[in-house]
Amino acid sequence: MTEDLELELPRGIALAWGVAANPQRGPKREMSVERIVDAAVEIADADGLGAVSMAAVAARMGFTPMSLYRYVSAKEDLVLLMQEEATGTPSDAVGDAGDWREQLEALYREQVQNHLVHPWVLDIPISGVPVTPNMAAWMDAGLAALAGTQLTHEERLAVMLFVSGSARWAGSILAGYARLAREQGLDGPAITRTEDAMFRALITGDAYPHLRAAIDAGAFLDDSDPFAFALQRGLDGIADYIAAAAEGRHAPGIPWTQPDDADIADDKRFREARKAVREAEKVLRAARKVERQAAREARDRRAKQTAAG
Repeated sequence: MTEDLELELPRGIALAWGVAANPQRGPKREMSVERIVDAAVEIADADGLGAVSMAAVAARMGFTPMSLYRYVSAKEDLVLLMQEEATGTPSDAVGDAGDWREQLEALYREQVQNHLVHPWVLDIPISGVPVTPNMAAWMDAGLAALAGTQLTHEERLAVMLFVSGSARWAGSILAGYARLAREQGLDGPAITRTEDAMFRALITGDAYPHLRAAIDAGAFLDDSDPFAFALQRGLDGIADYIAAAAEGRHAPGIPWTQPDDADIADDKRFREARKAVREAEKVLRAARKVERQAAREARDRRAKQTAAG
């Protein structure tokens, strides 16, 4: 860790690793970084991330906000430490689950459960992968599951990120349903029926033919987990790729996606032209909406004329 300290770690990261300098003075032994983080997590679990502030945490602990700053100097550091605490570490069951696929499935399930217990974590903006001990433990567990395969280290990392990303999406949707259930007193089937009814009322075959076909087929009333289905199909493909990698066949790396026209994005005339295009597209969408409504009304009139006729 001595060499790492020469990198001048951000204080939040240093606190997570336990290498930050301790405050020179503080309000007695009742105060510590760990207790501050615990209090903040309790607030977030009860009332959401938006309820967390240095003042709220201090009040919960019975201290002044200034006393907290001696331990955690910025709210962003506190949020990072809260995320680290809520994330926890993978259980031994992940490594004991079986082969690479069973271990990744176990890792996925545990990550989804973490999101359900601490849904406010999903409200923290993503600004890269936090280099913290617990996050490193999850990454290490995913890479360990694939250690016996012929995948390159880069490919193993990509697979691990795919599984974690799938867990985040699933956790986000499930946490939203749980919030609706609490706020509206609805169970899962009732929420599904409500969503389906909204889709049926708002989505027309003229404007969204393929989405309307899925609605009419009852796709939004299905009670199976679409994220688990997608994960399984993704793992099917990864299994095929692992077999190919064992024969020495690896796909070339794919560059990161870059913004379109990134080289001229700061040009004033180009920005103005893009804004004009967005405004024109908005007008076109509104016109098409009027057109669809007029078409429906015309068909209704024609049907009435035919019936009267």
